[in-house]
Amino acid sequence: MKMVRHGPVGEEKPGLLDGAGLIRDLSGVVPDIAGSVLSPEGLAALARIEPESLPLVAEGTRLGPCVGAVGKFVCIGLNYADHARESGATPPKEPVVFMKATSAISGPNDPIEIPRGSEKTDWEVELGVVIGTKAKNVGEADALKHVAGYCTINDVSERAFQLERGGQWVKGKSADTFGPIGPWLVTADAVPDPQALSLWLEVDGERRQNGTTADMLFTVAQVISHLSTFMSLHPGDVISTGTPAGVGLGMKPPTFLKPGQTLRLGVEGLGEQSTRTVAG
Repeated sequence: MKMVRHGPVGEEKPGLLDGAGLIRDLSGVVPDIAGSVLSPEGLAALARIEPESLPLVAEGTRLGPCVGAVGKFVCIGLNYADHARESGATPPKEPVVFMKATSAISGPNDPIEIPRGSEKTDWEVELGVVIGTKAKNVGEADALKHVAGYCTINDVSERAFQLERGGQWVKGKSADTFGPIGPWLVTADAVPDPQALSLWLEVDGERRQNGTTADMLFTVAQVISHLSTFMSLHPGDVISTGTPAGVGLGMKPPTFLKPGQTLRLGVEGLGEQSTRTVAG
């Protein structure tokens, strides 16, 4: 099942895709793609609905982030050895954890704002994981049972803010629009193996990133188990699991985004994003 949120910024309504790929409105059934709707019981109830019985959403309607009421936006850094090497870092012995402000979350095709004073805004295509049931001190073997679904994420980053201004990485990760999520939340039952997905990103039509989640240093199950020993994960929490090589920071010479560029990116089976960069 592929779920979406549609409508103006801050007024998104829940929806799902029918067999023809058309968006159907769920607002008469559930209030949002959030909270208890993401539980196994909530998703099972949605799966019993005949999509064609729901109202059609007008073609061209904006898509918002595919999950609402996000409590935590947790990210994993340096989770692909090739990206660690291009960043000049040693592959970590355990997951590198940082947070991204939830105010950075935006729709999959919304403009990305280059922040005032930025000279090093960068791209990172990533597999996103959305939690469906509370996870606390869970073992690796049970970790995926807590996943509601998966999505495409661009972990947009300002490298100077992140690496040259002191403090934590969150400073370079949290500008408004730095967290495009979606277009779809694809339920976990439709993703048999999250470690077998290709992911890619293009800037102005030029392929910059090509990778596979098979190359993660720490699997989705390992990441969830690890995080759950330090914090409870709750329904609607989002985990961004790291990016493969090909970011601007790793190019020779390093190359960063400017206003007026187009980014296209996607994760296999989870849909594509298409965004334009604008001055913030």
